Amino acid sequence: MHGTIPLDDVDLALLDLLRADGRRTVADLARAVNLSPAPVSRRIDRLERAGVITGYTAIVDEGKLGTVEAFAELRVTGNADVSLVAELAADLPEVEEVFTIAGDPDALVRVRVDDAEHLRRVINRLRRSEGVTGTRTLLVLSSWRRGQDRAAPG
Repeated sequence: MHGTIPLDDVDLALLDLLRADGRRTVADLARAVNLSPAPVSRRIDRLERAGVITGYTAIVDEGKLGTVEAFAELRVTGNADVSLVAELAADLPEVEEVFTIAGDPDALVRVRVDDAEHLRRVINRLRRSEGVTGTRTLLVLSSWRRGQDRAAPG
């Protein structure tokens, strides 16, 4: 579905609650927004069908897995379509997210790798991609996410 859908304060409250904990029960959500479970369930279904809620995921403390997280800033040639970055990312399993952004750089790519050597190989693949004219890599030392109780290693 394209475009936006009207959201009221209850919808926004439900989204905030689900962002903080996607495993909350409908009964718990209903109590938090002072509604019964049935209308809360219908609202969540509507938000899912409209594509506002696109999925649910676990937040993993990657530091406990021994992986390294980094962001790569990408600059592309003036005539290159920045959406090519997303196509490139689909071929690199290390890429977790791609953001096309206004200004300089043109895109921000979040990668997760095993170690510095693995990061070097991924960045070199990005650099060799058609239309990419430059990169800058930022290594994540720690991270914070709304809804988490503490900062977790990146």
